[in-house]
Amino acid sequence: QVRLEESGGGSVQAGGSVILSCAASGFIYSSYCMAWFRQAPGNEREGVASIDHDGSITYGDSVKGRVTISKGNGKNTMYLQMNNLKPEDSAVYYCAAHAHWGCLLRQDDYNYWGQGTQVTVSS
Repeated sequence: QVRLEESGGGSVQAGGSVILSCAASGFIYSSYCMAWFRQAPGNEREGVASIDHDGSITYGDSVKGRVTISKGNGKNTMYLQMNNLKPEDSAVYYCAAHAHWGCLLRQDDYNYWGQGTQVTVSS
């Protein structure tokens, strides 16, 4: 059974940093495309960053230069470090995965999702 579990969210002041984690189980982690999405109230779900099984990375335009996606060495865990946080970064952040070809930030490509973790950035 595929399971994705996010952690690390919370309240942060603008300009601060946060590291989100996604613990994966139930599938061959190393062969999947993994990604972070986020959704703020009233907004559509937005792709933040993705990392493919070969290590290739894609970042969303709204966060490029402020976030780093990575996988833990030998651990079925993916991370998202976000720096210089802004109030508009406040959202529920979701971990997602799929085993299809390609690793773009298109939510319809992903068939496994975590429950999400809230990040709130105060000004």
